[in-house]
Amino acid sequence: MLYHRRKNPREEPVTPYFVTQMAMYSSYHRDGRNKASHLVGVPMVAFSILVPMAMATTGLAAGGYDISLATLFGLAVLAYWLRMDAMLGILTAALFVPLFLLASWTVAQGSGFAWSVFGATFVGGWIVQLAGHAFEGRKPALTDSFIQVFIAPMFIVAEVLFAAGLRHDIRDAVEDRWQEFAAPSARRA
Repeated sequence: MLYHRRKNPREEPVTPYFVTQMAMYSSYHRDGRNKASHLVGVPMVAFSILVPMAMATTGLAAGGYDISLATLFGLAVLAYWLRMDAMLGILTAALFVPLFLLASWTVAQGSGFAWSVFGATFVGGWIVQLAGHAFEGRKPALTDSFIQVFIAPMFIVAEVLFAAGLRHDIRDAVEDRWQEFAAPSARRA
């Protein structure tokens, strides 16, 4: 099957690759406390990584804006998110664009400040997420597939949409498949 069936014809089709990635991520994030920790921790870690990338300039400029490695990285990730699911990709980008701006502002305050902010948000974000995984009783998904790093922001946005009663197509497709990636103790008989 190329696409998961949609209950709402206005929802776009969900590709098998996207469902597989979301189902894998979901299998590591079944506990509500773990999901909640990721609502805070994922943006913190994403922001922290953007700070040193914002320090790395490319020598390119557009409209008076110096293009940094963070900008190029952001455009590549945005393209990936849009390819996975256009609406979810746009929403994820809308929530993460302020992190790019904040990273640029942080760097403008000086390298000492920028590195301090990087360290605090990177370590803090991981502590929050690892605490969630302690509740889950399972290691982070990225230890089995690094691509999950790029799925995490979409997953937290999707979880908010699911809680609002939206995007049943993604939710249903993921719920149909997450057990394929679950630890043996989490699988239903």
